[in-house]
Amino acid sequence: MYDAPTLERDVTEAKTKFSARNVQVWYGDTHAIKDVNVEIEDNTVTAFIGPSGCGKSTFLRCLNRMNDTIDVCRVEGDIRLDGEDIYDKKVDPVQLRAKVGMVFQKPNPFPKSIYDNIAYGPRIHGLARSKAELDEIVENALRRGAIWDEVKDRLDAPGTGLSGGQQQRLCIARAVATQPEVLLMDEPCSALDPIATAQVEELIDELRANFSVIIVTHSMQQAARVSQKTAFFHLGELVEFGETGHIFTNPEDERTESYITGRIG
Repeated sequence: MYDAPTLERDVTEAKTKFSARNVQVWYGDTHAIKDVNVEIEDNTVTAFIGPSGCGKSTFLRCLNRMNDTIDVCRVEGDIRLDGEDIYDKKVDPVQLRAKVGMVFQKPNPFPKSIYDNIAYGPRIHGLARSKAELDEIVENALRRGAIWDEVKDRLDAPGTGLSGGQQQRLCIARAVATQPEVLLMDEPCSALDPIATAQVEELIDELRANFSVIIVTHSMQQAARVSQKTAFFHLGELVEFGETGHIFTNPEDERTESYITGRIG
């Protein structure tokens, strides 16, 4: 029996999930991220905002070591998940990415059935001992992705046959199927229409009951709607970080105010 997660939580109990200290990122000779320090809470939606090319997606990819796949990229500093250094040589990036799931800008379902899209990660990581257990993981993930009712009668159909909004919710379901603790979302709604965007935003709010969610977005309205904490990046620097309402109504740095009011962007 699947129980929908409750959204109630005690905000006083928020604990640090990710902590970053003095993080620097270079692409070759280009200094893309400069001395970023931030603590990201559990069971919270944190939005990264800022102009194009300001470093927000680069920093997001530091959190699950996706930058490891780029030859010219070099990451320095200290990034810890639950107090453990994720760049320690003992850490397996594949296992880390099972813990820190990622949803990309463009929906990218595998060219497989809806069922196999979800089952792929749990199979690789050995999370199910039987077909019945795998069936349950798939159903729970699709329910968490708020798409179960739309696909439960056609699980053998290709995931690529779904609409754009359905594909993105399938990708979110695929990301949660490996039982991650953190979900990274890199502009997850930029390729979606307004109705699909609203569905994904509603889903993001529900997911924070069980996950720490970090979303990169170009839409300040979206950041204001879905996040509790906001980080403003500009020219590779983390300029300001705090409660979303405070960042948008009473920013402390002139650059933040200029971005929010449209003077820079």
